[in-house]
Amino acid sequence: MKEPASALRIATLAVVALVVSDCTVGPNFEQPQPWWSPTSWFQGRPEVRQTTASSSEPVAEPVDPTWWRLFDDPQLTTLVQRVAASNLDVRVATVRLAESRASLRVARADQFPSFNGNSSYTYQQPSRKGVLSELGTAASSGSGGTSGSTSASTSGASSGGLPNTPMSGTPGVASNGAGATQGAVPNTAIFNPFSLYQYGFDASWELDFWGRVRRNVESAAAQQTESEESRRNTVLQAVAEMARDYIQLRGTQRQIEITRENLNTAQQSLQLTQDRAVGGLATDLDVQNAAAQVDTTQSQIPPLQAQEAQLINAISLLLAEAPNTLRAELQTPKPIPPVPPRVPVGLPSELARRRPDIRQAEAALHSATADVGVAVADFYPRVTLSGSFAIQALNAKDLGDWAARTYSIGPSLTLPIFEGGRLRGTLALRKAQQQEAAVNYQRTVLQALHDVDNALTSYQTEQQRQAQLQLAVVANQRAVALARERYTQGIADFLNVLDAERSLLAAQQQLTDSTTMISTDLVQLYKALGGGWESDYPAEDEAVKQAAL
Repeated sequence: MKEPASALRIATLAVVALVVSDCTVGPNFEQPQPWWSPTSWFQGRPEVRQTTASSSEPVAEPVDPTWWRLFDDPQLTTLVQRVAASNLDVRVATVRLAESRASLRVARADQFPSFNGNSSYTYQQPSRKGVLSELGTAASSGSGGTSGSTSASTSGASSGGLPNTPMSGTPGVASNGAGATQGAVPNTAIFNPFSLYQYGFDASWELDFWGRVRRNVESAAAQQTESEESRRNTVLQAVAEMARDYIQLRGTQRQIEITRENLNTAQQSLQLTQDRAVGGLATDLDVQNAAAQVDTTQSQIPPLQAQEAQLINAISLLLAEAPNTLRAELQTPKPIPPVPPRVPVGLPSELARRRPDIRQAEAALHSATADVGVAVADFYPRVTLSGSFAIQALNAKDLGDWAARTYSIGPSLTLPIFEGGRLRGTLALRKAQQQEAAVNYQRTVLQALHDVDNALTSYQTEQQRQAQLQLAVVANQRAVALARERYTQGIADFLNVLDAERSLLAAQQQLTDSTTMISTDLVQLYKALGGGWESDYPAEDEAVKQAAL
């Protein structure tokens, strides 16, 4: 009954160790609070005058996660949904998320005992010059005190310290004692080769008295959160880039249309001057100026076509498609996606919870704080409870005999005494990394506030520029009509017509650029606000699901 009682005492000690192992050294993570945040995005900013009734106005309303739908462009919405599922950067971020989840499972495994089954067979020849040679010598000296006499003790052991029970299965040793010297094993028997059969299991469990394992798990969990936020940020970046490329594509296509319209006008002017030159009402100089205007206008089309092809390829790359794959789908010109009359921008206090890079920086700070706890715990003793149980026999037929059992159980303690400064250096490193993560969090929050403020300024001021360009286009259209009329009547020189046409083309191109920029500024604004996918998160890749199995 002694064996069960000992095992019960050890199990009791293990339970007590679990109860008292609630001590966790190192600093506890506390969610950082922004040191400064305006109550409104419009606080302290100069009021921007709305120049037209159609101006788009930012308002302090909740941000729509699917902000791209505000452009009311079904094709843009479809492309955004496709990029969230197909983009290669998103897929890489997804695999990294799977890696972090697997790392968390590895870290959590240290909280539980490890069990390992084992079995072995060995055929061994002891060395006649090794440790056993001393035992053989002792056996001989203990049995050779008097010639032809024996010195067996009443306990059944030889005076040399070797049991007189024959080694079962050992060649040269009789199991019934016949042929052996009474009271001593012949000194040559211990050198005979023998077989050893064994099977069983062993277990070990670190008793986490100081929270080293728990802090390590906490750090791994924070790293998983960091990977999740990194993936969200990658999705946001890909969505914003898709929307920006699509809007610029439509703007470029509109530029091509405007240039062709002006080319048609220039060709009409050329025809007019040629007709007037035939009638003697215009000079050859007028004809050559008109021809130069046609060539100059036409020369602007190829670069715009190249830009159009590059933007289509950029969209194809975002969707992990080969070049020119989407040409048939996107080459038909469509209007530039218009901005809505009201743009919800939310409140500054929501930014830290909505923007993924801020949450990513917070998770990195959490992980660095937990790593400090791991470094502190390394200064304390490490207690491990280990045990093993096996069936061991010299003959295979004895492997089913309960008497062939062997087992061990007990705690071990490892106490760091001298590490050459490694532990103190590691702790200093972890503390410095924690400080770096804290500064990086502060920088990320401050950068986010600047991003939003700059995006709001660009969005609103560009609308003022657009309003002025709209007036300029109307004025230049009127000027072209008047110049052509005066030239036809012979009142004005043809150079007036050329100048008016050049001014009109430039104003129309600038207006198209401004319209495109307003829409891309809105994309930048929502990117700065962190809008998108914080509640409508895209389905995780199969790699994450497989890693979770």
